[in-house]
Amino acid sequence: MKTHQINEQVRNFTKQHQLFEDDEIQQIQLQHRLNLVAAFNIHEGSSVLEIGCGQGDTTMAIAHAIGKTGKVVAIDKASREYGSPFTLGQATDHILQSDLGERITFHLETDFNSFQVETEFDVAIFSNCSWYFKDPNELLSFLKRLRLLTKRICFAEWDLQFTEMNQRAHFCAVSILALYSQFVENECNVQTLFTKSQIQQLLQQAAFQVDQHSSVDATFLPDAKWEKAYANTIRTTFIQAVPQMEPLLTSYYDVMNEKEDDELALNSFVISAT
Repeated sequence: MKTHQINEQVRNFTKQHQLFEDDEIQQIQLQHRLNLVAAFNIHEGSSVLEIGCGQGDTTMAIAHAIGKTGKVVAIDKASREYGSPFTLGQATDHILQSDLGERITFHLETDFNSFQVETEFDVAIFSNCSWYFKDPNELLSFLKRLRLLTKRICFAEWDLQFTEMNQRAHFCAVSILALYSQFVENECNVQTLFTKSQIQQLLQQAAFQVDQHSSVDATFLPDAKWEKAYANTIRTTFIQAVPQMEPLLTSYYDVMNEKEDDELALNSFVISAT
């Protein structure tokens, strides 16, 4: 992870909304989410539907961008007790207590397929949540339903096409975790990997027209270190579950652990479609 200085935009955000003023890790995450939302080009006063909101990292940035006249409805199927070091319930309750709270409605423990929607949204958002899906068909079903509910969709995810060698450890870690999820039932954040090209194809299959795509720097985030650490904890369990894959897994682990530090996170790609 790069040594990172919190920028003025984040300092102004935390001061204005009195959120996470003493939480450096959260501020680092917030800076990336603000950058993503800037790439989404969401207008003030917009109505936004966010899929896979998690602990509300991107939700905060969306609510900030849409202003007092905007509204964001944020959905996640996970329970209020899920997550660490703060659960989804703790994190979202904290956000709702801020001045952003009146612009946000959280729906946790909610299945999007049965979620009742009465009006069309200006924008639907997927922000670093597509890898939670079990397979492409599950994601495609969400996109097809969203085609009926929103004028535009913005999609952000880690970009597997890394551009710096120090991002290789993050690539190997998420590859290991995705393989693990194919053989061992788990609640890991990584179930299926999707590339930018695959997401574009799924959007087109759902009758969206891709307007633009871009890349957002995420190398300063600690996620590479976190994913690498978790991948190492499951090594023995994974090899025991699928012993015939030990040579392949050993190769992945050797490459991932070649350097002990200085891991850079993968960048994020952003796609906008109408």
